[in-house]
Amino acid sequence: MTDGEGEVIRSINPFDPDDIVAETGEASGSEISATLDLAVQAQREWRVSAIGRSDALLALAAAIDARSDEFVRLMVREVGKPTAEAIGEVKRAAAILRFYSQVALDPSGELFPGSVPGASVAVRREPLGVVLAICPWNFPLAIPIWKSAPALAYGNTVVIKPASPAIAVGCLLSECAEETLPPGVLGNLPMSGATAAELLDDPRIAAVTFTGSTQVGLAVSERMARRGAPAQAEMGGQNPAVVLEDANIEAAADAIVSGAMGYAGQKCTATRRVVVLESVADVLTEALVSRVRSLKVGDPAGDGVTVGPLISQSAVDEFEDRVEQALGDGAAELARADLGDESGYLVSPALLRVDDLLDPANQEETFGPLLTLIRVYSEAEAIEAANATRFGLVSSVHGADLGRAVAISSQIDTGLQRINAPTPGVDFHVPFGGEGDSSFGPREQGRAAREFFTSSRTMTIIPSPG
Repeated sequence: MTDGEGEVIRSINPFDPDDIVAETGEASGSEISATLDLAVQAQREWRVSAIGRSDALLALAAAIDARSDEFVRLMVREVGKPTAEAIGEVKRAAAILRFYSQVALDPSGELFPGSVPGASVAVRREPLGVVLAICPWNFPLAIPIWKSAPALAYGNTVVIKPASPAIAVGCLLSECAEETLPPGVLGNLPMSGATAAELLDDPRIAAVTFTGSTQVGLAVSERMARRGAPAQAEMGGQNPAVVLEDANIEAAADAIVSGAMGYAGQKCTATRRVVVLESVADVLTEALVSRVRSLKVGDPAGDGVTVGPLISQSAVDEFEDRVEQALGDGAAELARADLGDESGYLVSPALLRVDDLLDPANQEETFGPLLTLIRVYSEAEAIEAANATRFGLVSSVHGADLGRAVAISSQIDTGLQRINAPTPGVDFHVPFGGEGDSSFGPREQGRAAREFFTSSRTMTIIPSPG
């Protein structure tokens, strides 16, 4: 890694691409090295006091609360998140920090009897060191926090690599950290993907936690494995919603459309496919069509807007290409939402009937407001259709008979299984993660995060004779 001239990292307003939100030079080699050295030094003290870590995490939560309006406005402007969702994200970030402020006070190990009389075996959990958090743009505050908070609670220090389209939110988080945490405990390094890839080889990085595409996540995990260092990767989703004959159709339609179209479908947990039993397919289709056509698309700061812009022109092109390809392959367009005369990287949310389970619209993650509908004739077909992808992040099943819904849900190969609920929605106090190409490594969030951010040390203690 050299100190040569790096690229300029710039974020723009996706609703008004002429509006440059933030611009910064990529961190130089010397800046990166200094940040890592400081993080290594800070971790030696940070790991010592659980009470100190708890207090500091509470202070960071308070600092975020104090600047919540600023975070919301910046999130709406920089990544096009509708105001209501931005407000929710800021509240969630502070709540995550408060939860982990208490986790910092959890027992740090267990004591077992030894194999000889009088002996004891102590199993302690110890922090790893410096953790690199490679974060996406779509949750520019919540995801850096849900990665950093457990790492910090367990005694690690963290360096965040923010996504380039969200560098301003990352900078604001850094300002809050500088006000509340010791120097070096939570760093921020704006850099390109290529520079971050080189950083994976640095022995000062003890572990990497990543959220982003499957292709990049697997590459990160492979590169870390070359030096025997742990990696955690949360990646893509092609998430199904199964609707049974006894479902409350109106409630199911609400959950599906909000889950598919909220924030323009730019969530790894967004609903991508509806798998519906034939006997209720017509009435569900009618309900979905009505809701898609009534979606309000436009300025994410506008009242009632749930579908703002996509993050970039390339995202728009990918979305439109996927829709056109599906229609060209025989899909039927069921509904599109009206765009009006709005500007920016907006697209018209689409509901398509796509019968072919192997069509790319049913197989690959389209990071935009695209929902496909698949009709089936039995529970067995519904389960087969739901499982017919390489992804396994989250699924939902809608039905009044909870025993039946749970039985079906348990046969869908996803890490997150939801009953009569939208596929998006994360409870930060329980494990988060998927199967297949959706996740690699131990689960995120809740106390399950301890498995990734610490390692166990087993100490056998035999009293000295006499």
